[in-house]
Amino acid sequence: NLKKMFEVVIDTQKCKGCGFCVKFCPKNIIHLNSDFNDKGYHPAVFTEKEKCSGCALCGLVCPDIAITIYKKGDEV
Repeated sequence: NLKKMFEVVIDTQKCKGCGFCVKFCPKNIIHLNSDFNDKGYHPAVFTEKEKCSGCALCGLVCPDIAITIYKKGDEV
């Protein structure tokens, strides 16, 4: 198994539940949580994070900058 060279993190407190990431995820592994965050929104969460391809579409379409893609091994 190849180790993933990236990690995608959703900041559930920044997320306003717009659903763009849900709509654009080609793997269909992001959904809106039924629970509320501190701001009263249903934040996006991964259902099967291990299936993430790292395409970064979710982060690109997020208007609240709540999704960050970290590349592993890029420490300078």
